[in-house]
Amino acid sequence: SAGRGGARQGKMAAGGAADAQARFGHSVKGLLTEKVTSCGTDVIALTKQVLKGSRSAELLGQAARNMVMQEDAILHSEDSLRKMAIITTHLQYQ
Repeated sequence: SAGRGGARQGKMAAGGAADAQARFGHSVKGLLTEKVTSCGTDVIALTKQVLKGSRSAELLGQAARNMVMQEDAILHSEDSLRKMAIITTHLQYQ
């Protein structure tokens, strides 16, 4: 009787250890799943930020080109005004 009780306790201890190991494995799987999901979310956010940054750089380049074009137009207008002022002065002398 004592021998059988000891065997039963051994089986229960082994069963308890296997159960604890299964629970541990399950919690590790859960943690890994959470981490993978979190990393995936972070990668998506990073990708969106990089795309937004490249779009910003593109818009900045376009704005710089527009400014150069406007600067040229302003310089041309200034030159034309100077020439018209000279012509006006000549016409006034005549």
